[in-house]
Amino acid sequence: MPSADRRLQPRRKPRQVRAELTRERILDAAAHVFAEYGYAAGTTNRIAEHARISIGSLYQYFPNKDSVLAELLVRHIDRSAWTQADQLDLSPGSLRTMARALVRDAIDNHRDDPQLLRIMIEEASFSQELLDTIDRHGKQRVSQVRDLLARHPDVRVRDLDTAAELILFTVEMNTHKHMADPRSIPEETLESELTDMVTRYLGGDWQPPRT
Repeated sequence: MPSADRRLQPRRKPRQVRAELTRERILDAAAHVFAEYGYAAGTTNRIAEHARISIGSLYQYFPNKDSVLAELLVRHIDRSAWTQADQLDLSPGSLRTMARALVRDAIDNHRDDPQLLRIMIEEASFSQELLDTIDRHGKQRVSQVRDLLARHPDVRVRDLDTAAELILFTVEMNTHKHMADPRSIPEETLESELTDMVTRYLGGDWQPPRT
């Protein structure tokens, strides 16, 4: 493992409930500190103080604040699984409802403090664990959406694999951008426009090129 990657690795993976609770308390405290003070001023001393532990105890779990932020992003990604997908109505005429549910889930999963979300996007260093998490989550999400597209009778796209990846990339990137800077456009407008776009694309609301 490269030295730069070791710098981002948590020192200690909790094996007991008490240790896991301490680790989660550190991450919760870091999320609050980074959102309130920004990344530069969000020191490990402030994180330890907010978590009500000693700085020495914090360093038993994380070597520096870079590793804390990387772990926050890992946690954010792991918590953003689309858990309601299996409950969707896939009957004829429900395509827009399915599209809205996908968009709504992306928005709901990015409701962290906008300042914290912006910090995680702009400042987080990419540890191997983070890269592995992003890859695993991406594959799971694409597979999940592809399965829904394959089962919905109103879907008219020609390549389900490509469609699933395009939809997720478009929705995720626009949601990230909006939630990191919510002043850009109203949330209701973002949800409505993304839903319209996804519905029209999946339903084949386009004219084929003339030959």
